[in-house]
Formats: sequence, C-alpha cells, structure tokens
Amino acid sequence: MADITETNLPGVGVRHEFVTESGQHVGVISHRGGRREILVYDRDDPDSCSMVVHLTEHDSRTLNELLGVSRVTDSLAAVEQQIEGLAIDWIPIAEGSSFVGRSIADGMFRTSTGVSIVAVVRDASTVPSPRPDFVFSIGDTAVCVGTDEGLAAVRSRLTA
Repeated sequence: MADITETNLPGVGVRHEFVTESGQHVGVISHRGGRREILVYDRDDPDSCSMVVHLTEHDSRTLNELLGVSRVTDSLAAVEQQIEGLAIDWIPIAEGSSFVGRSIADGMFRTSTGVSIVAVVRDASTVPSPRPDFVFSIGDTAVCVGTDEGLAAVRSRLTA
C-alpha cells in the first residue's frame, strides 16, 4: 500500500495525497460540507494539477460505494474537520450563474449571510481581498469564509 500524506486545511477540511504504483501523484480534498475534489497532479510539474474532479456530497457517496468505502469512515472524517463554526468554501461561478457580470456588492453577501468573500481565483491568478466593486466572470472561483449555513446560502445564490 502507498504512503498517504495527510494535510489539515484549517476551515476547509483535509487533503490526502499519494503516488500510485504507476507513478501518478493523486490527491483528494475532503471539504467540511461533504464535497470532495479529486486532484491529479501534472507529471512534469508536481505543484500543478492537470485535472480536478469536483464531486458533490452525493457524488462522493456514490463513488465511495463503488470503491467499497464505509460510510462510517466518511462520518469520522467530517467530525475531524470541524473547527469551532468556521468554514471555508471555494464556490465556482459557472456559465448560467446569475452573478456573471455582477459585483460582490450586488450580492450583499456579508450583510445577508455573514459570509466574507476573501479571494477570487481567476484563471491562474488570485485576487486577494476583492473590493465590493469586483465583477464576477465565468470560471471564477469565490473563496468564502463563514458558517456552514451562510456558505450554503452564498453557494445557492452564486450557482443559481
């Protein structure tokens, strides 16, 4: 069995990584809310992902069943990731989102949900502490901090 590296991501969850027998570097980020991201790293640049598969909580459970993973393991991992009510989530702005072309101020996210948008990832760069007049584009990812309930409300609004 391959060695597994575990990295706690405060407010986010846990990242597990290993190298397959064929030499491929693979990782899984387990978010507090149940979402997972499967990371496949570039063979030529191990700091860069060549592919990321985003799984909802439902998708994760389906894949777990296919791989024979116990639901108890998932429950224990979720408990380990709780950090006194603080959560961080990466929310993609996809085509069809009502916030494409709209600003952070338009959403009044902090006022209505208590969630702060602390960064936006656009292409290969990050906009830390975006101003209220920052306008979302298709493909952006909003990095948000708040409670689980607040993040769910922001996710619902940004993905609708």
